[in-house]
Amino acid sequence: MDVPGKNRRQRYLKDRGLIALITILSAFVPLSTDMYLPALPGMAKYFSVSADLVNLTLILFFVFFSAGTLLWGPLSDKYGRRPILLIGLTLYSAASLACASSWDIHHLIAFRVMQAIGGSGAFAVATAMIKDVYDFKNREPILAMVQSMVLISPAAAPVLGALLLKFVSWRGVFWTLAGIGLLALVGSIAMEETIDKRYSGTLLQSMKRLGTVIKNPGFSSLLLVFSLLSVSTMAFIASSSYIYINGFGLSEQVYSYYFALNALGMIGGPMLYMRLSRRISRRSIIITCFAAISASGLLLSGLGHRQPWMFATLLLPATISASCVRTPGANLMLEQQTEDTGSASALMSCFGIFMGSIGMTIISLDWSNIILVLGSINILVGLTCEALWLLVSKKPYVKQVPDGIVKPSGDALN
Repeated sequence: MDVPGKNRRQRYLKDRGLIALITILSAFVPLSTDMYLPALPGMAKYFSVSADLVNLTLILFFVFFSAGTLLWGPLSDKYGRRPILLIGLTLYSAASLACASSWDIHHLIAFRVMQAIGGSGAFAVATAMIKDVYDFKNREPILAMVQSMVLISPAAAPVLGALLLKFVSWRGVFWTLAGIGLLALVGSIAMEETIDKRYSGTLLQSMKRLGTVIKNPGFSSLLLVFSLLSVSTMAFIASSSYIYINGFGLSEQVYSYYFALNALGMIGGPMLYMRLSRRISRRSIIITCFAAISASGLLLSGLGHRQPWMFATLLLPATISASCVRTPGANLMLEQQTEDTGSASALMSCFGIFMGSIGMTIISLDWSNIILVLGSINILVGLTCEALWLLVSKKPYVKQVPDGIVKPSGDALN
């Protein structure tokens, strides 16, 4: 089994430290959004603006975050992962401090855009670093491990945000994000470069590699299938505080607990996949998960409005299923490319976030029954992904890989 080559071993971080750093980098999206979800209704009152305007701090964050990944990913193939991390994390930390000092909603939106551009640099290279270091058999359990740890943040972030709001205003949330950015920056300074071979073409040619990757039908078809999951996931995240706080009349603290319940489902999804994949084929697991998302959406549409516990319970199967298929989806997409890993990782990040912003935009419209809309989104996403997966998974241009997970050896984690 392949283990990191000597030029990729981490003298200071070691491999466990590298995985911890990748986990923090991969968590930048949920940390930067979910932590201040409990503050959204209060921020609308503080700035005396509509909820739609406050939601722009979320929507534009995702739009510019996804666009930023398309810039940083190819650049990391040319200049290396480490320089991109240092630049992106410095910008993210500075922008987080600026967000904490915002004096009106328009300045906050502008600083959130800067925060998104900086954070996207860290996020764009995180998945690429995993492929830099691990082969396919080792990569899948590492991806599952990282994704499970990353998904703790959606569970913990709203609870932490609600706790912070007991002692500080919404500004304290951004002070906390600045601290997280600086912590990741310190880790990146200690990190040694992970990429083996850098792209030798010009800067313009390196950006054009995005087109080369997207023209790969195996990669692009899988990219479409698995990116669509973000539509329903981010629709829930954007609407959750309004459903629980405004709709069900819960406090910010109680809302965070309900949100954490569904986030726990996200955490368990990758680990569930690892167990199931030892007995069931990857293709069958994915088919079942897509069907479960649709079934969950159907139940949510009819019964989710009755009680907050019923809403959370009915949404849980969709949450677990979407999280479960992300690990094989990411690994299959990475396996379609033998080079241009940074560009591939950037496209995966960009499309996922872009689809998520579509879901957030749809759910933020003036709907009379937001739970019904959320349920309908899950139905459509599940059915569409199911149909597309059945169509493309057996195409000859999709690189096939063996089922089954091999646990990484001790060398891979020491």
